[in-house]
Amino acid sequence: MYIAETVKELTDFLEQERTADKTIGFVPTMGALHAGHASLVSRSVKENDITVVSIFVNPTQFNDKNDLANYPRTLEADAQLLERIGADYVFAPNAEEIYPEPDTRYFDYPPITSVMEGPRRPGHFNGVCQIVSKLFDMVKPHRAYFGEKDFQQIAVVRAMIEELHIPVELCPCPIVREENGLALSSRNTLLTDEERKLAVNISRILFISVDYAQNHSVKETHDFVVNTLNALNGLDVEYFEIVNACTLQNVTAWTDATEIQGCITVYCGKKPIRLIDNIKYKG
Repeated sequence: MYIAETVKELTDFLEQERTADKTIGFVPTMGALHAGHASLVSRSVKENDITVVSIFVNPTQFNDKNDLANYPRTLEADAQLLERIGADYVFAPNAEEIYPEPDTRYFDYPPITSVMEGPRRPGHFNGVCQIVSKLFDMVKPHRAYFGEKDFQQIAVVRAMIEELHIPVELCPCPIVREENGLALSSRNTLLTDEERKLAVNISRILFISVDYAQNHSVKETHDFVVNTLNALNGLDVEYFEIVNACTLQNVTAWTDATEIQGCITVYCGKKPIRLIDNIKYKG
């Protein structure tokens, strides 16, 4: 496995692979890799001749400086994991390499970006599109793999791909969970043991709500999830939205769309740590 720290190193490596007519799979990450990331990489290894993984904590998608500063960085352990599961190239640049000058491009895709994370994290999706579009241009992958835990992010990246006519196949991958149901996240490493036990309730209540929804309205299901989680000391629901899975707009009845998803963000613990998850209700 090769590690490239500069764009030139990366493009030189990949030009040789393209000359040999090899397919390239790409997994963009911010590091602190876990089994969820590993599942994306393993799928790429299976479906492509070459797999590239980027590790870059992108400053332009953080609207909270403390969140950026506290984001876990574990490059050495990440590289060891990636080598074990068959990645061919790791791209691990610094911020100056990616942004030699400020990126002034502006991306916005309402109504997808106007809900949930959009208004609560101003500039976040613009930063996501800036970095993903840059990485796509550098790697020029045939396929790119994203985890469905970031459900809204996939919708935004899909819209960007369509707008910019980027010749890449977007490959969403299912959420990977711990045995207890907690969605794997790099932020989980910031939780204490007690907070991790508390955080399990997020997925537990979401799973229960799928059965609950069979005999209750959208509003009743929404209120059940929010009220049950908020009743637990140490959990604070920032939002829970039950939406059309394609447009991400709220539904008021289960018949409003053929695919319906519940998307949630919860603050957990004393710090607190912001955790996201989602569940399919229909489709």
